[in-house]
Amino acid sequence: MNDQSRIFDFLYDQLKRFPKDDMLTGKTDGVWTPLSTSAVADLVQKLSSGLLKLGLSGRDMNVVNQDKVALISRNRPEWLILDLACQQIGVTLCPIYPTTNINELEFIFNDAAVKYVFVSGEDILAKVKDIGGKVPSLLDIYSLDQSDGAKYWKDIFADVTGGDISAMEQIKKSVKATDCATIIYTSGTTGTPKGVMLSHRNIVMNVLNSKESFPFEDNITARSLSFLPLNHIFERMVSYIYINSGISIYYAQSLDTIADDLKDVKPNLFCTVPRLLEKVYEKIMAKGAELTGVKRKLFDWAVKLGNEYDVLKKGTPWYRMQLMLANKLIFSKWREALGNNIDFIVTGGAACQIRLIRIFSAARIPIYEGYGPTENSPVISVNSKRDNGTKFGTVGLPIVGQQVKLEADGEICVKGPSVMMGYYKRPDLTAETLIDGWLHTGDIGVLEEGKYLKITDRKKELFKTSGGKYVAPQPIENKMKESPFIEQMMIVGAEQKFVGALIVPSIPNLKEWMRLKNIPFTTNEDAIHNPKVLRLYKDLIESFNEFFNHVEQVKKFELLPEEWSIDTGEMTPKLSLKRKVIMEKYRDAVERIYT
Repeated sequence: MNDQSRIFDFLYDQLKRFPKDDMLTGKTDGVWTPLSTSAVADLVQKLSSGLLKLGLSGRDMNVVNQDKVALISRNRPEWLILDLACQQIGVTLCPIYPTTNINELEFIFNDAAVKYVFVSGEDILAKVKDIGGKVPSLLDIYSLDQSDGAKYWKDIFADVTGGDISAMEQIKKSVKATDCATIIYTSGTTGTPKGVMLSHRNIVMNVLNSKESFPFEDNITARSLSFLPLNHIFERMVSYIYINSGISIYYAQSLDTIADDLKDVKPNLFCTVPRLLEKVYEKIMAKGAELTGVKRKLFDWAVKLGNEYDVLKKGTPWYRMQLMLANKLIFSKWREALGNNIDFIVTGGAACQIRLIRIFSAARIPIYEGYGPTENSPVISVNSKRDNGTKFGTVGLPIVGQQVKLEADGEICVKGPSVMMGYYKRPDLTAETLIDGWLHTGDIGVLEEGKYLKITDRKKELFKTSGGKYVAPQPIENKMKESPFIEQMMIVGAEQKFVGALIVPSIPNLKEWMRLKNIPFTTNEDAIHNPKVLRLYKDLIESFNEFFNHVEQVKKFELLPEEWSIDTGEMTPKLSLKRKVIMEKYRDAVERIYT
């Protein structure tokens, strides 16, 4: 094993140990087009040399002086090629969500003094051109696709010579593990974005420690499907694990094509966020609801067994025998929908409903939930494949190489090699978040059985009712979203006498219920004001209220006609709720709850 102290060392390690024919594979013009390890390494070397010829460099490797390059693109092989090319000449990559709004984009470009930006897609190109004039540092825009509106990325190395590559190799040798590799701006749910500075060492140690803890075995025949945005550190760090473990990476074309891409690629694993698992589950349940007679009975029986599954308690021999049969008759179809080759799925980014993890794991699609913020590169803990490494309802055991402690108020703090260098040009924020080497995450948790970490809420999301009682919204929302009739919900009630809820119904399930009850469905708007529908939701809420203490019980609610999304602004790119935005947008609905 060669020295792996800098992220790009993983690429050359793969080239040496297990070069692949399909290291990175994207779909172009409807055809999967694989790039071998040597082709990727060749492109990275040439692009690095070309970027140097453009005048980019790490300067004196002081973070503020390092040249910055922005990347705004969906996941594709070129993403990691540019990433690695920047790293090995000391240029700092600033990846940005394609959905970032224009004001935030302008802020990030100016804050980081971005010199060049790489984009994919005409819509993103247009957005960048819009703000180009307001960013004095910006020298040029390159497109990852051939476009009339921008230079093509491959033009950068069209005239690179062997001499240029030799000169680049000298610079590459001088890059240190402690140098800043990337600045990731977290959109957060409040205020202006803040740039998290991560060094090579931060990320490399998270890769190696996660790999050992989970464990990820080297597997040169395995394939992964990548669709979580690479500009989020979770998918990017996991990509480095794939490279280090010899796992091929296939890129989904978009979130809408995942079902087809799964059938094509037949991956062994992928990473996801809970929202996408919820959608898969809802589709399966909707299909099950269409069944009749014996088939419907079998489906319901399998689901009931799945809901009883626990990884720590294996159940009676009779239960295990029934589950084996359910796997043969029913769950095998679930596995087919995911490409029929899944060894496991890792989920993170937000709290995952325990029933999803339970039922998928029962169906031999093990789901391992992990946790960690961008500021920790990111993984703090993960449920793992080891004996007793998983406990449903928790985010698992802290990974090796890290210390975790809980403050008196339950705030989770972590210390170790993956803790960020700090926030870019924000020593004030850094000092608030990093205290004596401990990263204060802003998440509240407990250690179950003294070792399994469980997140109970975000410190910032806890609110007090006017009676002075604290309420944690997430556990209430996650529990109530177990109902097939609730698509999304947000708990409200800060400084109010009682807890209320904004609820987005699951329209397909509601339509079906109305059909069975002979209630005509015309529009979403009409449906949510129908007295019988309101009665259904009132009864639902009351049935869930039993799980919560008096202060946490939902007393009144408002139904909303449209689903929240990234495009309409209520969800972050990680598919978490932007609570402030929702409160503002639905102020009238909230006022109706409290009048």
